Amino acid sequence: MSHKPQSSSHRGASRQFSKSAHEKKAKEKKQRAGAKYLQEETPQATSQQIAEKTIASLGRLGNQIFALSPFSQYFDDWLIALRQTTSEFESHPTINVDEQFKKQQAQIFTDIEGILAENRLKESTLTGEAKALADVNHQIADADREYAEKTRELSNKRNCEVQRLTASVGELEEDVAAQEGLKFGFFQFKEKRLAQQKLVKTQQELKTTKTQLETTIASFTAEQDKLHDNYEKQKQELSEASDRLHKELEKLETDTSMEARKNTCSQLIECVNSLLKRMPPTT
Repeated sequence: MSHKPQSSSHRGASRQFSKSAHEKKAKEKKQRAGAKYLQEETPQATSQQIAEKTIASLGRLGNQIFALSPFSQYFDDWLIALRQTTSEFESHPTINVDEQFKKQQAQIFTDIEGILAENRLKESTLTGEAKALADVNHQIADADREYAEKTRELSNKRNCEVQRLTASVGELEEDVAAQEGLKFGFFQFKEKRLAQQKLVKTQQELKTTKTQLETTIASFTAEQDKLHDNYEKQKQELSEASDRLHKELEKLETDTSMEARKNTCSQLIECVNSLLKRMPPTT
């Protein structure tokens, strides 16, 4: 049996692979040449155009409004966008930044980062202020409830005591009237003397009870006035604390960084314009 040599098939495969690789390289070379031609044909943006684009981006960042508090949650992203905008401007081939521009820009970033850090710190007290306000409102409710309870207890106690003394006065007045109405015979000297002594004692007891009743009413009135004054003083202090905390929270609910951020972008725009004036004109 004869064997067919395999060399011919190997040579055919090698030629096919070489042809494929050659075509691929030729295609890539053609694509690179086309891209280079396109790049050469595309006009490069001038420094003025790059500056205008940068200024427009800075204007948008300066007018950016943060939606919800805490507004510090947006600070990092805003700073990143700001740095990216200035970095793209500096890295463009037509822009030649000088030392003055670098120093001014570095100072502007230092300033705004300090302001935002301070705002971030203030906003970190938002939760604490809200909790403090909730505590004050709770204390106000407790003060109202405590005052109402003490007033009710004092009123009940006063009513009971006044009713008891009033009833005693009424009974004593009836006793006095009854004793004053007693009639004695001509020879009932002893009985008349004893009755007179009893009448004097009852009248004195009536007088003492009436005085006690007046004192009790005055005492309860003074206690009620004192209770009310203490309540009003406590309520006033708590209300003032509540108003102060409300104002603090209103401040924290307002984006106080807006003006500083807008001013920062305005300063950077001024830096860009100043740099353009210092740069040599391009053709």
